[in-house]
Amino acid sequence: MNIKLITNDAYDAKNNMIVEFIATQELNSHKYYKLLKKAAFTAKQDTLCTLYEKNLLICGIEERSSDNIRSASSIAVKSLKTSNYKSATIAVDKNNIKAVVEGIVLGGYEFNRYKTKTQKIKLKNIYLACKDIAQLKKEFEEAIIIADATCYTRDIVNIAPDDLNPPSFAKLAKKLARENALQCTILGHKELKKERCEAMLAVGRASCHDTKLLHLAYKPKNPKKIISLVGKGLTYDSGGLSLKPATSMVTMKMDKAGACAVLGIIKAVSELKLDIEVHAFVGAVENMIGGNAYKPDDVLSSRKGDTIEVRNTDAEGRLVLADVLDYAQEKVEADYLFDFATLTGACMVALGQYTTGVMGHSSKLKHDISKAANKAGELTASLPFNKHLKKQLKSEIADICNISNKPYGGAITAGLFLDNFIKEENKNRWLHFDIAGSAYTETAWDVNVHGGTGAGVRFMSEFLKSIK
Repeated sequence: MNIKLITNDAYDAKNNMIVEFIATQELNSHKYYKLLKKAAFTAKQDTLCTLYEKNLLICGIEERSSDNIRSASSIAVKSLKTSNYKSATIAVDKNNIKAVVEGIVLGGYEFNRYKTKTQKIKLKNIYLACKDIAQLKKEFEEAIIIADATCYTRDIVNIAPDDLNPPSFAKLAKKLARENALQCTILGHKELKKERCEAMLAVGRASCHDTKLLHLAYKPKNPKKIISLVGKGLTYDSGGLSLKPATSMVTMKMDKAGACAVLGIIKAVSELKLDIEVHAFVGAVENMIGGNAYKPDDVLSSRKGDTIEVRNTDAEGRLVLADVLDYAQEKVEADYLFDFATLTGACMVALGQYTTGVMGHSSKLKHDISKAANKAGELTASLPFNKHLKKQLKSEIADICNISNKPYGGAITAGLFLDNFIKEENKNRWLHFDIAGSAYTETAWDVNVHGGTGAGVRFMSEFLKSIK
């Protein structure tokens, strides 16, 4: 399906559907109001009415906000894909073009890698009609790049664990580096031992796949800022010896979503050609069971040098991130440090499945991210650190414990565990994003279909675009 930006009078065809957005308060003044009334159409958000005799698809919206138009565009494209129309035309302007593009690309997304039979779609082209192409070209191209990067992230998240393990993740990263002119460094077992990444190596010890640390870099000339992105890349998480229940193991291919997000972000940045330097660090590990698996009661030595008492092997992502965060801070002196991880079920309990939890010390940075997320159409909410929760990570036999000694505030205590591995000079430059709920869905919502959502790519791209 192709999306093209055209002028209002540039295309006319018989087998073409016109798509219109109508707010509830505009319904009475529509030229086909009588037909719409006969169809009992009330223009509620995300409702559709097709007037086939007029080749017209009417989409209801609550009001003309970007969020509403994005969602309605998503519903519209799904309807169009089941029709016999070969093309559709949507009128766009500077206020709605980004939302329309994202609704079409993200709402129309499909992951068919493992299907032997797929439905044939007749819809080939969607035309975005405007008065002046030159006026909208930049916003159109940026929206396409970010939406495509989000779909790229979704694709990686959705790949089955048998096909995407740490070594094949490294190959995928190398391919992205070649295609987008990025620098790429891969560390395997030998290099990680040399780097003293013992916590990360312990998590992957029982897997037959070699643990990998990936480092991709986009380096334009004279960058305004330097940004480090760190992603949790658990290509599969069985829970280790603290084995997950069978039902909880299903969907654990999504435990690499943080790593997938940072690849999607650096892809978008390099294609947008932003004048910022971006480094993407990924800890690619598989957490399995076996005779040599790490155990509850083990004490691990982190790259930083702090010892960690293991009380639950299913709290493994934070052990991986502890070493990768330390490595990233030593290798790159960044202006901002962001980590993305499907870290805790507790974040879903706190915020629901749609919202990314944001944690860190800088109120200004959290506010700036919130603004970017609102503009991008992603949901974020801040979870506050406090000294009392930090005490719950105390260990009697090591420097820190990998889980809290109380069953409350689990998302925050996980963030506080990571905070232990952030250097003092970087405390106000760092934010932790818990995407456990927002990164994957088994029920379609907004522009998200079943599977990976690409959480984090849109709001971080929006934030990075705004850097001055």
